[in-house]
Amino acid sequence: MNIIVINSGSSSIKYQIFNMSDNSVLVSSLLERIGESLSSLRHRWLQSDGKYKEISISKQVADHREGLQWITNVAEDTGLTQKLKGLFGIGHRVVHGGEVFREPAIINDKALEAIRKMIPLAPLHNPANLVAIEAALKNYPDVPQVAVFDTAFHQGMPPYAFHYAVPYELYKDYHVRRYGFHGTSHQFVSKQAAIYLGRPLKELDLITLHLGNGASAAAIKRGISVDTSMGLTPLEGLIMGTRCGDIDPSLPFYIAQRSGRSLNDIDRMLNKESGLKGICGANDMREIISRAEGNDALATLSLDMFCYRIKKYIGAYFAVLGGIDAVVFTGGIGENAAIIRKMCCEGLERLGISIDAGKNDSPSSEAREINQNATPVKVLVIPTNEELEIAIQTVEAILAAK
Repeated sequence: MNIIVINSGSSSIKYQIFNMSDNSVLVSSLLERIGESLSSLRHRWLQSDGKYKEISISKQVADHREGLQWITNVAEDTGLTQKLKGLFGIGHRVVHGGEVFREPAIINDKALEAIRKMIPLAPLHNPANLVAIEAALKNYPDVPQVAVFDTAFHQGMPPYAFHYAVPYELYKDYHVRRYGFHGTSHQFVSKQAAIYLGRPLKELDLITLHLGNGASAAAIKRGISVDTSMGLTPLEGLIMGTRCGDIDPSLPFYIAQRSGRSLNDIDRMLNKESGLKGICGANDMREIISRAEGNDALATLSLDMFCYRIKKYIGAYFAVLGGIDAVVFTGGIGENAAIIRKMCCEGLERLGISIDAGKNDSPSSEAREINQNATPVKVLVIPTNEELEIAIQTVEAILAAK
């Protein structure tokens, strides 16, 4: 049983084919910098001898339609037809499902129209998601296709957690509320945490931290996300690579009055020029850590701010959940930056959270615990795999619809 997963971002496309009998990856493609002067494609595929081969090629790609066609052509040149035997379904990442989609949805005309109506909530992402869906429907009209939503996992939030304290009419008329994102990642690692701990997910209270260039925290009570740091958009919450996270709501108006910048300019600044980049000029955590180790004052400040904000959310979600079984680090930074994990957990011993330095500093690509042995709260590092989670949910949705 093979599943294609398409993750179409604002300027990139990830494409994978999974063999669901063992969750192995048969084909993997990543196309980046769509719409720029030169786009790059990394394509990797499993050969008949059981070994992977990889190629990297570049050319100008104007838009997502052209990008998907290029990926398909390259895949066909490397044996795609063989991989499509036994194709069971196609899963698509869709960023925003609003309040309409609480779980994965079989793609039909009704679902497509609903996704289009979400474009004002995700103007950079949902259009790219729709292009991928429409292209796949054209190329594989007889294959069941499923939309898996970044926001769906967080639809378990209670009203007192997702409402903003603004006039209620804004919620009724314009759907203004907190939605949250990275839901597929938070859901995947929470399930993996349960497997690692050998306990049912419905018995666990977890804080999951997806830390990458985009970053978010989630409070997961017995398998349900009851709060998360991102809001109406991915701008709210933790400090990120180029996003500011939580700020005083008056700040954009103050900046506009003082600097003369337009609201569009400020919106771009808060999303693209703030966060770590705004403080120290860089958003690559590896560079920032290296600079901080060399006593760069602004790099050190950005690290302190990044970890302090995460620590505040750990404390807040500990209170929301009334105690926790584990903190889970994931994402590119969460999985690989030992110093970040250390700084985020320092001073939390009274909450039962304490890291073992030796475990924390030992690199591994496997799920592992890095807490001290006697502490009541486990601190786990679990690699995320959003594409595999999309594939799993795609299979479940297709089987449930039959």
